[in-house]
Amino acid sequence: MKKFLAFAALICGPLLSKSQLYTAKSTTTQFFSEAPLENIEATNKSAVVVFKPGSGDVQIRITIMNFNFKNALMGEHFNENYMESDKFPYAEFKGKLNEPLDQNKDGETKVSVTGKHTIHGVQKDVTLNGTIVKTGKEYTLATKFKVKVTEYNIKVPSMYVKNIAEEVEVAFTSTLEPYEKKN
Repeated sequence: MKKFLAFAALICGPLLSKSQLYTAKSTTTQFFSEAPLENIEATNKSAVVVFKPGSGDVQIRITIMNFNFKNALMGEHFNENYMESDKFPYAEFKGKLNEPLDQNKDGETKVSVTGKHTIHGVQKDVTLNGTIVKTGKEYTLATKFKVKVTEYNIKVPSMYVKNIAEEVEVAFTSTLEPYEKKN
């Protein structure tokens, strides 16, 4: 929790002017790799998310080591051989909504967000489609997208090429609540 608050304070400082800031109450990031020999899937429930509805700014940081696999050996290979989590501990996204968001209206809004996506030390410009659902004082952000592992310099040894898909499906959902500064 201390790491979260320190990170949130670091990235929230510039965002705190003029409009309300929202941080993650709960988050789920899942990925799925369908390959001829085996499917690989994992879930991470510990992303740090900061959202400013007034400006449309969105920032997300996911700790790679926090992905949980059904098979511990898969997790070990994922972190050591493919993602090199010691060297590249986070996946990050920093972007902005492409359309204005009506903060006074509850309900679902289809959105797109454009920004910088960093995985395995490689930063790419991306545009993601998704939804934002406003319910009272909370927002829920959701998106699904595909990641081509070669575009992020993730190397798959030739002996495992049938075990890992060239594209990995990612699903991200986060429920956010208003950020309240602690005294």
